[in-house]
Amino acid sequence: MAFHWKEFLELARDLTGHTGSGYSVEATNRTAVSRAYYAAFCWARNYAASRMGYQRTGQVEDHASLRAHMKARGKSQTASRLNKLRKWRNQCDYDDHVPNLNTLVQSAIKIADRVIQECK
Repeated sequence: MAFHWKEFLELARDLTGHTGSGYSVEATNRTAVSRAYYAAFCWARNYAASRMGYQRTGQVEDHASLRAHMKARGKSQTASRLNKLRKWRNQCDYDDHVPNLNTLVQSAIKIADRVIQECK
């Protein structure tokens, strides 16, 4: 059975603001942004493959090529949202300091949810 990518968005919601033994709220918020991006990306990727003729390769280039494909086929707003989520995910995964992380995590969850709604 195929994985249901919306589960990553639910996980992002659950992670937000939590702490635990050995990890901080910052760690869970950064992870929530990452999971929100992947929920939206994989959902949109599968939508584009099944309804828009998108050919995925399974390579890192799929992140940019999906956005380009969607933009070329009239889903510019969705492509723009995915681009924003990707930038935020990269910040959370690679940067030592992420400004306004609490706001960013809430925005990422909202935008990921929007992408999923646009790809139904």
